Amino acid sequence: MLSAILYHGIAQQVKRGLHRDYIRNTEVMENLRGKINITDSIKRQTMITRQLVCDFDELGENTALNRILKSTVVLLLKFGDIKADNRKNLKKVLLFFSRVTTIDPMKINWNLGRFHKNNEHYKMLINICYLIIKGLLMTEEGGQYKLRHYLDDQQMNRLYEKFVLYYYRKEHPELSVNAGYINWNVDDGIDDFLPRMKSDIILSNGTKALIIDTKYYSHTTQTNLLYGSTTLISTNMYQIFTYVKNYDRQLTGDVSGLLLYAKTDEEITPNNDYIIGGNKISVKTLDLGGDWKEIKHQLDSTILLLQ
Repeated sequence: MLSAILYHGIAQQVKRGLHRDYIRNTEVMENLRGKINITDSIKRQTMITRQLVCDFDELGENTALNRILKSTVVLLLKFGDIKADNRKNLKKVLLFFSRVTTIDPMKINWNLGRFHKNNEHYKMLINICYLIIKGLLMTEEGGQYKLRHYLDDQQMNRLYEKFVLYYYRKEHPELSVNAGYINWNVDDGIDDFLPRMKSDIILSNGTKALIIDTKYYSHTTQTNLLYGSTTLISTNMYQIFTYVKNYDRQLTGDVSGLLLYAKTDEEITPNNDYIIGGNKISVKTLDLGGDWKEIKHQLDSTILLLQ
């Protein structure tokens, strides 16, 4: 998933043009350029050959931002367990970085200062690179990088949540897409000490609403060892049911809920729809390892729950 996001982001940036900046260079030259480095010229005794060491600034693409992007792509291609299509696409965009040098991932300085209007599009890309290198890169033994098979569950859950949220914001501007708090539907107006309910995503078309709770777990179901039965994770069902019933304050049935799991390697893949107390509660899985068109189709199909 990270490699796919990185590819699409870099491809968009290539269309805009790679970031360029003035880069300090030091070279031994016959013709004067920039500022003479007298100290180095004396040390190297370049005047014997009628040359001078010159310091000069040159506008180019070999900036810190581009070096981080290229280094991350190279790292993924060498050591990442990524799909063939993603590997092919990353190799394509790598061709546009021919004038950019790589940097040791362990020595990257992530303190790049504030982004400005000329490089603001790099912010998301650099954050993805940070996730890949800091989240996946574990040790360096014998010159070989060791990669995790997964990020920290909390990091991945947060990334998954934001991915789905911003997908709907970008691809479905006709909808109201927000992540916010849901008030308890208390009868007497007293909600002291009640825990706050914060939804991951709320989609609304003006008359109906869909509350989406994203889940990135290693397991999407639970098994009762005593009886050998498999069920949906009870706490997740209680949570989405509570969100829906409290959001539908007028009991119209126009509020639906969706538990959207990231697909795992489990044999059982939840794909169920329920009508509970007049509201539709659905449980679906999103295959992040599939083709992008299929991922897009799955996300777009959830809009039907608003009808």
